[in-house]
Amino acid sequence: MKQPIEARYPATRMRRNRSDAFVRRLVREHTLTTDDLIAPLFVLDGENRREAIASMPGVERLSIDLAVAEGRRLHALGVPAVALFPVTPDTAKSADGREAYNPDAIAQRAIAAFKDALPELGVITDVALDPFTTHGHDGVLNERGEILNDETLDVLVRQALSQARAGVDVVAPSDMM
Repeated sequence: MKQPIEARYPATRMRRNRSDAFVRRLVREHTLTTDDLIAPLFVLDGENRREAIASMPGVERLSIDLAVAEGRRLHALGVPAVALFPVTPDTAKSADGREAYNPDAIAQRAIAAFKDALPELGVITDVALDPFTTHGHDGVLNERGEILNDETLDVLVRQALSQARAGVDVVAPSDMM
């Protein structure tokens, strides 16, 4: 008696599930809708201000009032959340990044403005020190330019707590200390 042909990887061939557009739609594993989107907004101080970001054509930094208006527009389109990235003035930056946890800083004021105007819109913030330090690093540095992990963690915790007190829905720590 002859042995059956031995099956080889892959044992199942999905080609038949890709033959027509309607079949592909029926068997797809993932769908992407506006429910899956988070809109990044770069927020700066002042009122009725917008600045083009040269390195990102079509993207602008917006003052809080214009950012809230943009959030309203995005929410009407079905976008469930925004991620806020503050643009800290050089005069507010320091070596230790203490502006990150200032309750009156741009991020905290923007969070409060969004939650007041659009409580149903999710607000996400970045927990990172680079926007707040004079040297642009994500950590507090010693005199040799080395990151001080414990001191940095203290500032990051203060930043996250300050954002939470302002009403943020999600803190997204991008500093990996």
